[in-house]
Amino acid sequence: MAVPVVPEELIRFIKTGSKFLIAGHKEPDGDCVGSQLALTSVLRRMGKEAIPCSAGPFKRTEVMPYADRFTAVPGAADRENARVIVVDCSASHRTGDLASCLEGLPAAVIDHHATGDHPASSAETPVFLDAGAPSVSFLILLLIEALGQTPTREEAELLFFGLCTDTGFFRHVDQGGGDTFTAAARMIRAGANPRETFQAIHGGKSLGSRVLMGIILSRAEAFFEGRLILSVEKYEESQRFGLEGRDSDSLYQMLQSIAGVEAITIIRQETPENCTVGLRSRDSVDVAAIAATFGGGGHKNAAGFSFPGLIEDLRPKILAAFEKVFI
Repeated sequence: MAVPVVPEELIRFIKTGSKFLIAGHKEPDGDCVGSQLALTSVLRRMGKEAIPCSAGPFKRTEVMPYADRFTAVPGAADRENARVIVVDCSASHRTGDLASCLEGLPAAVIDHHATGDHPASSAETPVFLDAGAPSVSFLILLLIEALGQTPTREEAELLFFGLCTDTGFFRHVDQGGGDTFTAAARMIRAGANPRETFQAIHGGKSLGSRVLMGIILSRAEAFFEGRLILSVEKYEESQRFGLEGRDSDSLYQMLQSIAGVEAITIIRQETPENCTVGLRSRDSVDVAAIAATFGGGGHKNAAGFSFPGLIEDLRPKILAAFEKVFI
């Protein structure tokens, strides 16, 4: 992996601005949260006003402690003379209810997703996009260094938290990913603690999360000679266990350990009218391309989307989409 070069336009965009709204995607994960807060901290150290913004909700147990550090709806005073830096997504609709608050403001994008309707990079709209980067926190580290700064201990902890989230604590790093570990080493030298980060991401789960995982595992079905595993979470289970009852990473990890599995789909009936879908894959299957056909996006091996309707309506549509891949 070639180390990305931070665009000069982005450096100028930051150095010439005085106030920034740091936005991320709705339903933020550790990479989004860590990147936003680390960048906010650096800008404040540079003497600039920075406001981290997120529409939430903060579903994952590991990001819940950070929720009160974000502004959900920036007011008129917050937006006055402000510039926007959007991290971990390129499409404005991915910021959720926050999108309308950001309209009309000068904006930059820092992202590592190949999908999205990001604009072409320019002095007015700088884009720092690298689909080969392991996480946005990796790109934020490069930006911090390009600004002539060194991460503080807290910033390094936030960046390492983000890096470990998106790499599955380095499970997803392929051959040629040495720069990922080089960046991790710089974060650790600056104060990040791998043991504490692992506990923050994988510890503190409820008994209910394990019960829910068992229910979803019990429904798992194999298709296309075992190459696809599909399971569902019903609406009543969403109500019973709540958002805090989910531990998607552990669930996907268990299903990916099954011999012959190349892709995984989990359909959740979030509300009586709407489903959300998580997609994971190994190696060659591009689940981001499948998600895009349903209006979603993500990475080649990790993606998702929302769908208006019921599980029973969506299930055959997903199987038809994977049929084009496996047959």
